[in-house]
Amino acid sequence: MFLQKVQWYMAKAQKNRASKSAYVSPGQLELAGFESAFTTHLNPANRWVVLARQIPWDKLTSVYHRQQKNHHYGAGGINPRVAIGAIIIKHICDLSDRETILQIQENVYMQYFIGFSSFSDEAVFDPSLFVELRKRFGAEQINEMNEAIMGLVRQGSGTAAGVKKDGGNDDNGGHKATGEPAPAIAPEVPSAAMPAKEGSLIVDATACPQDIAYPTDLNLLNDAREQSEKLVDLLFSKVKLLDAARQKPRTYRKIARKEYLKVAQKKHKTKAEIRHALRKQLSYLNRNIRYILGLLKNFQRIPLKRKEYKYLLVIQTLYEQQKYMYDHKVHTVEHRIVSIHQPHVRPIVRGKTNANVEFGAKIQMSIMNGVAFLEELSWEAFNEGTRLMATVGNYRRRFGHYPKKVFADKIYCNRDNRKQLKILGITLVAKPLGRPSAAVDNHIRPGDRNPIEGKFGQAKTAYGLNRIKARLAQTSGSWIASIVLVLNLVKLTGWASLCLKLYLVQKLRNLKNIIEPMLLTLKNENRVYGDIFSRP
Repeated sequence: MFLQKVQWYMAKAQKNRASKSAYVSPGQLELAGFESAFTTHLNPANRWVVLARQIPWDKLTSVYHRQQKNHHYGAGGINPRVAIGAIIIKHICDLSDRETILQIQENVYMQYFIGFSSFSDEAVFDPSLFVELRKRFGAEQINEMNEAIMGLVRQGSGTAAGVKKDGGNDDNGGHKATGEPAPAIAPEVPSAAMPAKEGSLIVDATACPQDIAYPTDLNLLNDAREQSEKLVDLLFSKVKLLDAARQKPRTYRKIARKEYLKVAQKKHKTKAEIRHALRKQLSYLNRNIRYILGLLKNFQRIPLKRKEYKYLLVIQTLYEQQKYMYDHKVHTVEHRIVSIHQPHVRPIVRGKTNANVEFGAKIQMSIMNGVAFLEELSWEAFNEGTRLMATVGNYRRRFGHYPKKVFADKIYCNRDNRKQLKILGITLVAKPLGRPSAAVDNHIRPGDRNPIEGKFGQAKTAYGLNRIKARLAQTSGSWIASIVLVLNLVKLTGWASLCLKLYLVQKLRNLKNIIEPMLLTLKNENRVYGDIFSRP
């Protein structure tokens, strides 16, 4: 027994092993002759090398330490650059947690990116640690990192003087991932002291489908019934210890399974067959719930773990919703559960040709000077028009001034938003109200909103925004915010490569200006010496 405990603790220690080396700022001075192997042998034009030099690691590390709260507990943790860099690598390459660790273990440039001084063939940490990292980095923290990274770009490009770069949240809080309506800003009266309006704001919303099975009422009831049977078995095993003569409740699970498969496996089902199957599954689930509540009366405290108790609450809520829809012959209900394993997921009606309804989070994103920001993340469907003025307020907080133009879809262009934008002196590029006139100056063109549609397509096609594989609401929000961060990092890498090319071109021009006079001097000297030696 003692040996088994020792082996268990050793296995746990091995699983939780992670790199706890001290964080070294990339701005630290290096002495000549003491450079690391990476700085002397790696290709400086590699994308990971270029990106590592562009990211403000010190700012990101401060966000990580503030979230970690180690100053309260005094415990050391994983190197923050290793944690943040691994998350960035995962989403840039669209890899699974295990594959990310393997790629870092095999790739010398990735190890340089996460701050290693030399190559190591050991795993940086266990893949299961990614779940804890996603819990630590919520959507708000990753948005703060996003603003910190893009603050470096704005400073280098010189396009946003006086921009607030602390990346903190304010009362407008457009990037809070709470799902609550963001408060609209109060319209200000334009004055001479207000900074001039610059730039354009493009805003739009989309859905991020969750990685769940397509929900049907019959499948949901079957999943809930099977989960309730597990709870009945668990509670009865505990009751059996108190009362050995207690008889196990009859759940009729084999009969219920046959009744479910008899309809679920049919290619074509009639409405009467589906309704008959729903009634039977509802009766089986109702009986199991009554058994569970009856068994719980034998305990002073609920003898269930947190996850098991959560399943109990979810299947009770699911039964009430399905019973209501069955009795009233409807297919909609408020806060409808579409997955018992991820009860936070909600149906989002999109009205698209290929997907009328998508199941996942709804986000609102904005593009400002080519940089993407996550403005809103909600698991409930919301009206985008109520979020526009909060997004305009975030633009001013980030850039120090209001946008000159706002490009938005029709749903954003309600009368209240038009009125507030007019007071602020911001041009709304959209279809005007009333009858269409012959000539409209600020009519939106089909290509004006292409940048944000292209960002959505890039995020869903290349970086997995169309299939969020995290299971918790918090980790899913972190997953989505990380993808938005990656969109900016990819753009940042392109800007850095362009700057590197311009730098090399300038160096070549300077070198040409130095070499040309030297060649001219040598040519003149050769002519003079040639004349001397050619004399008789």
